[in-house]
Amino acid sequence: MTSLIAVIDIGKTNAKLLLMNASDGSTVWRTERVSPAVPSRHAETDGLLDRELDVQGIESWLLAQLASLPDRERVRAIVPVAHGAAMVLVDGAGDVLVAPDYEDRHFDRLPAEYMTLRAPFSRRLSPSLPPGQYLGNQIFYLQHAAPALFRRTRLILTYPQYWAWRLSGVAASELTSVGCHSDLWCPIEGHFSDLAITQGWASLMPPIRPARAVLGTLRREVVAATGLSAGCAVVCGIHDSSASYLSHLVSRREGETFAVLTSGTWCVLLAHGADLGRLCEADGMLSIVDALGSPIASARFMGGREYAAIAGAAAQGVQPNSDNLGAILAAGAMALPAFAPAGPFQGARGRLLNAELLTLEGRAALATVYCALMADFILERLGVAGTILIDGPLAANPLFAPVLQSLRPADAIASGGTRSGIAAAVLWLAGEAAIPEPSAMPVAALSQAAFLRTYRDRWTSLLPSTSYRVPR
Repeated sequence: MTSLIAVIDIGKTNAKLLLMNASDGSTVWRTERVSPAVPSRHAETDGLLDRELDVQGIESWLLAQLASLPDRERVRAIVPVAHGAAMVLVDGAGDVLVAPDYEDRHFDRLPAEYMTLRAPFSRRLSPSLPPGQYLGNQIFYLQHAAPALFRRTRLILTYPQYWAWRLSGVAASELTSVGCHSDLWCPIEGHFSDLAITQGWASLMPPIRPARAVLGTLRREVVAATGLSAGCAVVCGIHDSSASYLSHLVSRREGETFAVLTSGTWCVLLAHGADLGRLCEADGMLSIVDALGSPIASARFMGGREYAAIAGAAAQGVQPNSDNLGAILAAGAMALPAFAPAGPFQGARGRLLNAELLTLEGRAALATVYCALMADFILERLGVAGTILIDGPLAANPLFAPVLQSLRPADAIASGGTRSGIAAAVLWLAGEAAIPEPSAMPVAALSQAAFLRTYRDRWTSLLPSTSYRVPR
């Protein structure tokens, strides 16, 4: 009987638990819950943090779901996947001291002092972001605002590895999270940053292990609570966007150029083979570190949040089509960045033009076109050419990929399922020998392609700063 692999996928918006068939990566069962921030519960952070990651609530849900898994005796491995810019501080007794939420407003308190300690962009390859999105600034803030709490810290665990530790009892660090716009890692040089070393943070982080390393088996308490096999392996785990990229990396020919657009709360573009010299700090571009330790050119925007802001609550779940696109083009309706505090236009205030009379489907189409324009803009800045693979919720949007293909006729756009990009990565991380290529269907351009490219020219002319315009 084929064994199963459980995937814990903790995103910024939702937490998911999936069961995958180890032979082909197909999902045979899944469940999810929202993963909102919760009020900070710790007396030592009173007035210093408003919100934290809901690690206790997620763990209670997770153990209950693991206990109810169908065929749980067949689960041979658990792979944790989680979002970036997240960590948990743990004391010597193994208790959680704090699990900061990177959107907490208090991280704005020390940015000027912190910024003077950062390495030059050419070494850190991490751009200017909202302060909480640097793990380094989160640590720096807690070190200075809550020194007694920080002195009790014995482990700083990045988020996927926190869940691996809770399940196995073995602490580890891993490069896709440590090297994700953290200021803790020098991507090109391949070692901890001077900041992490001189501030003493690197010594609080466990040894770096490969993403696919088996840290151990389940703790006895987890076995008792869930009924899973005592021999079930716990894999070190990976940053979520890096998992989508990894699926394509391990299943494609060596040397093949491609880019992955992984979507969700964040839309992250990862360009395999792109020139790191094109990275521009002012545009929010950065290098992430992949599961093999290589630096990868990347850029991102908060597409999920921006889509929701443009479409509006009433249009959530509405699927746009080419007729709705025609209505937008006819009305000259546009969405101009930015609708979230991140991406190449962070700090700009988003604007809607000629959108008052759009239907719900029209608003959904406008949000879709906006995300496609932002993706196209970033791809151009990164110098991407070739195959572009779309993963996540935007892959299930029937209009997004055709619009992007229409904007980029020289490239080959391929769209997968809502989580198609994670299956091959999970099998690779779990040590399976056969890695299926992620499903990705080629996409055709729309009949309105020429009108869309004219529309893009108009959109580009109205961007918040002329410095952002890209010559074509």
